[in-house]
Amino acid sequence: MSSTSPLLLLLSISAMLASLVSLANAGTMDQELDLSWGDGRGKFLNNGQLLSLSLDKYSGSGFQSKHQYLFGRIDMQIKLVPGNSAGTVTTFFLSSQGPTHDEIDFEFLGNVSGNPYTLHTNVFAQGKGDKEQQFHLWFDPTKDFHTYSIVWNPQHIIFMVDNIPIRDFKNMEERGVRFPKDQAMRMYSSLWNADDWATMGGQVKTNWSLAPFTAYYRNYRASACVVSPGSSGCSGGRSATSSVSGDAWMNQEVDSVSYRRLRWVQRKFMIYDYCADLKRFPQGLPAECPARRR
Repeated sequence: MSSTSPLLLLLSISAMLASLVSLANAGTMDQELDLSWGDGRGKFLNNGQLLSLSLDKYSGSGFQSKHQYLFGRIDMQIKLVPGNSAGTVTTFFLSSQGPTHDEIDFEFLGNVSGNPYTLHTNVFAQGKGDKEQQFHLWFDPTKDFHTYSIVWNPQHIIFMVDNIPIRDFKNMEERGVRFPKDQAMRMYSSLWNADDWATMGGQVKTNWSLAPFTAYYRNYRASACVVSPGSSGCSGGRSATSSVSGDAWMNQEVDSVSYRRLRWVQRKFMIYDYCADLKRFPQGLPAECPARRR
């Protein structure tokens, strides 16, 4: 597709506006997040406005939200590891705890210089995942910050990049499909080594002579229902950054305009869809997948 096409121009303008809104409204990172592991490899910078995670041969690093959420919209601006990032994985996800945990994943799989990152998405409900979709991006995610968002409500999980939906996982419990809706989840992020599988199925290993590998984060926003410690439900509270968009996320869905954008992304940039993998599911595709001819 030509870089001057009307749709691509519209997407670029939308991304620019989303970035400006985030810059104007987000609070400091250290008010909402805790560094959770990495022995000093994670750092708050610029008086809490910026956060960095680093990976070296000995350890990666990570952070998590101070609050647990039950439904909401979570936004984060990320600038990924540049250059040869093969073997590294940068994550941004929601998760509960325990063997029957729920989880909503963004994972960015590094690659050798000049090749695109792979954006891996997945949804777990009650401990069961296997709902992977993977994408390349229509920009270089290492050159600047881009906004990655999870909208989670009782009917939809919408994955968004620069406010453009790339995936809509719908509640299909009427078909027997599990959907995460009963367990509170924290936001987590990490940078770690996974060179046994992350790049070309593990064929390309991490080049430790290039370490440390560093990713940067800013403008975390959580417009969400906060679950208090010891409570099993939403207390009606909201996170400190929720005033940006209120609770519109509770009923958010992919409208007709957004659906055009979603279909554009899936046609041009999706590189794997579990619902198209007939070899993986010889007994039949999962119930949530559209019917396909064999």
